[in-house]
Formats: sequence, structure tokens, C-alpha cells
Amino acid sequence: MPSQAEKCRWVTRREALALFARAEHGTQSQRHIKPLHWYVAWRLCLEGGFDPDEITPRPPFVVTETGQGRNRRRLIHHDPASGGSGEQTILGGLKTKDVDVVVTKRDIGPVIGISMKGTTGAFRNLTNRLEEAGGDCTNIHMTYPSLVYAYWGVMRANRAGPMPREAPLSRAKDGHVKSTDVAIDAGGTVSRQIELYHLALSGLAGRDGIRDDISKYEAIALTLVNVDDGSVGQVYPGYPPTDSPLHADDFMPAIYRQYDLRFIYRAPSLARQTERVGWDPDSPAIAEWQATEYAPRLQDDE
Repeated sequence: MPSQAEKCRWVTRREALALFARAEHGTQSQRHIKPLHWYVAWRLCLEGGFDPDEITPRPPFVVTETGQGRNRRRLIHHDPASGGSGEQTILGGLKTKDVDVVVTKRDIGPVIGISMKGTTGAFRNLTNRLEEAGGDCTNIHMTYPSLVYAYWGVMRANRAGPMPREAPLSRAKDGHVKSTDVAIDAGGTVSRQIELYHLALSGLAGRDGIRDDISKYEAIALTLVNVDDGSVGQVYPGYPPTDSPLHADDFMPAIYRQYDLRFIYRAPSLARQTERVGWDPDSPAIAEWQATEYAPRLQDDE
């Protein structure tokens, strides 16, 4: 894949999830999940208030400032050429780990890390995902107990029946989705493997302080993605339930809460260095805002 194509682009959640669901280039190259890395990176910038230079992969924005004091204006601009690529290697207690999206603060080190795992089928192998998730979290927190570490599991909501045209997988001889790849049965029930995966991941979520269990993540989300013709890329609304600790609506807010508690409220002397900034409402990038499910962080929100 050309390096230009690997650069972080400004994509909506629907676009990123649709590219994941279609997996037009297969799954070995990871091209199907890279857009989700980009989506999270630009959210950390526009919604989270982190400088684009602090984020890997670098989101495609540049920041300019005018004025001083109360008249200071911090404007953010969309600049496709400024997007970066790649992951960041973090030193773990047992081994190094390439983390998909990372926020790093100068003189402090990595403060936020987000790992994403995609599953398109063969849900019987989710046990392996659990082992990886628990091991990765423990490894990272051994070296960086204050790091806000999050995990986003994304999987195709393959329904029992004919293979969808817009997001095909390898199919059974009758042209239907293979039984091992079915996430939603004919009656609309989520597969037992996914239910067990949800239950186990829930036990790894909710780390609330640096003295808590290092094998837990500060935030975890589990998202099923529609693959039905006409709705590819939409979030499957039936699972997980709204009261689940893995519901995606609270994923990014939970990351911000834990970051603020550790690096701002409990360390006021570092607040000027660790603060999450807001953007001037008249910023060109704000005028181009493409998301409807989340709002940008404005200077009045600081």
C-alpha cells in the first residue's frame, strides 16, 4: 500500500466502519481497520482537545493562535497533507508493544493508548482475543501504571442466511454465511460466543486509579457493525445493551474522565502542560465538522 494512502485521513465513524465491514483488501494487511485508527485519532484532537502533534497517527490538522490573554484564539484547520501514519511502540514490563493510537505528552511520556481489534468471522476464536487483551493491558500498565489504556473490539454483525452483496465473506456452498461466521441468528439473537466474549471483556473494564488492578483497562467498547445491503457501516443497535459497561457511547468520555483525573486534577502543578484545550468556534475545521454523534471541544468548554 502506498505511504500516501496510509496517512491519517478525516473520516466519519460510518465511513470507517464500512471500510472495516467490507474488508475489500482482506484482513492480513490491516487496511480494513486503519480507518478506525484515524477516526479515533481525530476525535482525540477535535473532541478531546489534544494537539495533533501529540497524537499517533497524527490527525490531519494544524493549529494557529492569535491574540493573547482573554483575546487569545486557538484555531484548528483541516490540512490533509499534515496527516501522519503508523503506530507507536511503547515499552512494556515484559516486552514492547505497538499501540494503534497513542497520546504522548512532552517530558511525561505516553498518557493515553488505544488498541483496536477487528473480527470479521470465525467467532469461535474470540478466546484468543481475550488472552491477548489481558496480556497486553498487564504488560503496558507494568511500565506505565498511570497510562489511560483502552480497548475497542469491533466485529461484523453477520446474520444467518444469504451472504450480503456489499460486504461478502467466504461463503458456504449454499451461498449463505458459514455457521462459524454467524454473529446474529435467524431469530435476531447474538451468538453465544459473542455473549461470552462480552461477559469476559466486562470483567477487564473499569480501571479507576493507578493503584487498581493493572490487568484492567480504563475503558473498553464492543461494537457490532451492520453488513446488510443498504446499511453497511451502521452500528448494530441491538447489542451490547445500553446499560453495558462496553457500550460505545461511553468509550471516549471514559477515556477523557480518567485522563483528567490523573493528569490534571491530581497533578495541578502540571495542568498547563497536560490541559485539554478547546478550539475557537470560528475555526475552519469546526465549520467542516463531519460528525453528528459527537461535538467538538470549544474554547468555552475548557
